Amino acid sequence: MPNNTVHDNATDLEMNRAYAVVFGSVIVLGLPLNAVSLWILLRRHSLKSSSAIFMVNLAISDLLLVISLPMRVYFYATGSWPLSIMACIWITMLFLNNIRSSSIFITFISLDRLLAVVYPLRSRHLRTPSNAWKSVALVWLFVLVVNIPESFHFTRSIRDSNESTCFEFREPKLLQSNLSYIQPVLVVTLLAVNLVSTVLVSCTLHKRLNDSAKVNNKVNVMLIFAMNLMMFTVFFLPVSLVVFFQSGKHFFTLLMCLASVNCCLDPLLYYFSLDGFWKRKEDADTSGQAPLNTL
Repeated sequence: MPNNTVHDNATDLEMNRAYAVVFGSVIVLGLPLNAVSLWILLRRHSLKSSSAIFMVNLAISDLLLVISLPMRVYFYATGSWPLSIMACIWITMLFLNNIRSSSIFITFISLDRLLAVVYPLRSRHLRTPSNAWKSVALVWLFVLVVNIPESFHFTRSIRDSNESTCFEFREPKLLQSNLSYIQPVLVVTLLAVNLVSTVLVSCTLHKRLNDSAKVNNKVNVMLIFAMNLMMFTVFFLPVSLVVFFQSGKHFFTLLMCLASVNCCLDPLLYYFSLDGFWKRKEDADTSGQAPLNTL
């Protein structure tokens, strides 16, 4: 029995080091990629289009995730938590918020592309900066409202279970509560929306196969939807569905590591979503090439 305990401790130590490496790599890649993307979006693309507004907020969501990771790296590298329980709770909230806000913003980008391709004329009154900002405000409000009861639940559960460490939520009641089902319901619903949007856009582009004047860069359009579906199925869905499995708590940290990688891939979404991503908007306009986000 002692030998098994020693073996388990050694395995946990190796896994913790692996987690620290993964989270550290996400910081190294995610911070400059999203910071540069945010700078380009703000500096070279005006916030007068709904797509750019959603992408700016997606980049902000990713940056909030990245700034929460250094303490995770410290915890998994040293095995100790020097801050308070509330600090642990709010860093955890930043992580969960990224999954929720990113999934919603990515879905908004998909819906914006859907309206631009399938209903280009009828959707113009919907795809306005004003409506985009209202939608963004509702998303952040929703995220904050969910955080309030969640933070109380995590605080009470950790204290009741005498957990002395951070992020390692071993007790089932920490993962399985009525509040924990908000995220999987949200992610599954948004995944369904993305699937329907992908099918509708694919059918429309197939019908307009020879009508390049109406829909430019068809390959880029489908790449956007393919990337969005990959984000959901690979990064958001597994960690969200873990609450439905009794053994899920043993894989929770591993799935959190996987979910954190999504912030490193979002800049590719900006690149394929905006024609002339590296150019100023006015340069693209004068070149005669219509940006994709104006479809």
